[in-house]
Amino acid sequence: MLDAGFFHRWMTVAAAAVNREADHLTELDSAIGDADHGANMQRGFAAVTEVLDREAPHTPGAVLTLAGRQLISTVGGASGPLYGTLLRRTGKALGDEPEVSPQQLAEALGLGVAAVAQLGGAQAGDKTMLDALLPAAEALATSFDAARKAADAGALATVPMRARKGRASYLGERSIGHQDPGATSSALLIGALAEAGDANGGEA
Repeated sequence: MLDAGFFHRWMTVAAAAVNREADHLTELDSAIGDADHGANMQRGFAAVTEVLDREAPHTPGAVLTLAGRQLISTVGGASGPLYGTLLRRTGKALGDEPEVSPQQLAEALGLGVAAVAQLGGAQAGDKTMLDALLPAAEALATSFDAARKAADAGALATVPMRARKGRASYLGERSIGHQDPGATSSALLIGALAEAGDANGGEA
């Protein structure tokens, strides 16, 4: 079972991954976006770890809800609302249980991803974060590692796609050949979940 400590660890590992890959995210965003994705995500997840350390929520749902709220308030552009919605909706679906099963997390994450799709008006193949998140949420029902591999593959699969949503869509054909920064940061988030799962004995 997964307790609040596990979810706090997930967010801490995610912040470290974003911090480590911030320059790469910005490089990807320079090609098809505003060149600020790395800095925005870095600032947002730093704020998440700070607020979680300070307030220390006691349930999995409360950890993710607080993290999502913090991302919305600190991350600029579209990423804040989208990532914030992902975590808040997932947290809301987990409810007030002190511990949740990996299966409950998989179902809740699926609802979070659906909320992102609704908010952004995007779907699979649009060259967005959903191309990493949709397969990851589905694969999470199998294991954390399966989710990590699915997210990584989904992010890589955005390279030949033409963007149909977001700022990259303005580039038309010129968006082809570039990996989507949102899908890449989403893969980092799922990778951090798998790393937290590894530390939890690989339970999933």
